[in-house]
Amino acid sequence: MLKHTLRRGLLAALAALTVLPAAAAQLDFGYLALSRDARYHEDRLYVRNLAQGEGDPEPGLEVALKESKFNAKAVGVELGIQQARADDAKGLIAELERLAAAGTRYFLIDAPGTVVADVAAAVKGRDLLLFNISAHEDVLRQKQCQANLLHTAPSHAMQADALAQYLVSRKWRSVLMLQGPQPEDALIAQAFERSAKRFGLKIEARRNFILSNDPRERDMGSVGLLTSEADYDVVFVADSDGEFARSVPYRTVRPRPVVGAEGLAALGWHWSWERNGAPQLNGRFERAAKYRMSEAGWAAWMAAKTVVEAMQRTGGADFAKIRAYLLGPDITIDGFKGHRLSFRSWNHQLRQPMLLATHNAVIESAPIQGFMHQTNTLDTLGFDERESECKF
Repeated sequence: MLKHTLRRGLLAALAALTVLPAAAAQLDFGYLALSRDARYHEDRLYVRNLAQGEGDPEPGLEVALKESKFNAKAVGVELGIQQARADDAKGLIAELERLAAAGTRYFLIDAPGTVVADVAAAVKGRDLLLFNISAHEDVLRQKQCQANLLHTAPSHAMQADALAQYLVSRKWRSVLMLQGPQPEDALIAQAFERSAKRFGLKIEARRNFILSNDPRERDMGSVGLLTSEADYDVVFVADSDGEFARSVPYRTVRPRPVVGAEGLAALGWHWSWERNGAPQLNGRFERAAKYRMSEAGWAAWMAAKTVVEAMQRTGGADFAKIRAYLLGPDITIDGFKGHRLSFRSWNHQLRQPMLLATHNAVIESAPIQGFMHQTNTLDTLGFDERESECKF
């Protein structure tokens, strides 16, 4: 009798040991980028403005998934990356469809704003979430917004508001604006004009510059001529390339600080940020990428972390639950910038502080102390709900 009992117990134990664990759910992130993105051309990287990183932001996604691997396994999820590149928006849409057919629901898009808009419009209303990690155009958060398009990259409006708050806090209220010829330069200038009106700055003069070898246009590339006559407290430079802006400091007629594309810039991230655990994050990124973390690198990292946070809170890879929590009122995400972050319900822009930085130091973090909001001081940066033109 005892032998039979022991034998049954032994067989039961062996059976328990041979039970296979349940298969983990797979949660992949698609990373979509252009095969040839002019923003990362070596010529532009050489003269880059303060917001331009040293290389591709994709390592931010890799770092985020490596950090999250253990927590994902705890809720039965395996994380993965599916990279895809194409020559244009049409090609990226085809790659997205291919990955979506294989089960990928979350996509990071590193592309100019026009490409992001085309990709988002092509999958409007689908059960997918797209994360814009590098396009700053305000229109993507306004009239071209989409319910399944989220923005971890800050908008031009957020950058301009951060600079305007800082200028007001320093009592530098009169501004000379220098604007470049590129379409994005006009968008940057337009955003700063809005911020100037919002926070009570006065634009004393607005002058266009051109970098050209044509002798007839030489005067429009002269910092001395462009900064003469008018009196002002500060020079704001709208230069998306950065080639002209880098020659402005120390060449102005009057000894004035320079902000915008050069001197002091409002950024979503900077490698010199030393608070809130930032040095550890910067170190992990630099070891993976072999170059410093940029604004877009942080935005890629942040996009993945938001999904992982929602996955942990909902206990699995169910898309509907993750989406509802991620866009709901209860989510609070640590972005290593000293504030708990969340997505704005009216345009799906990630609320976040802006770092006011030079080439090698963060001077201040916005929102600046003293600028108040009825519900969340982070909403003093960018389009508040009452200003929103977004209709999902």
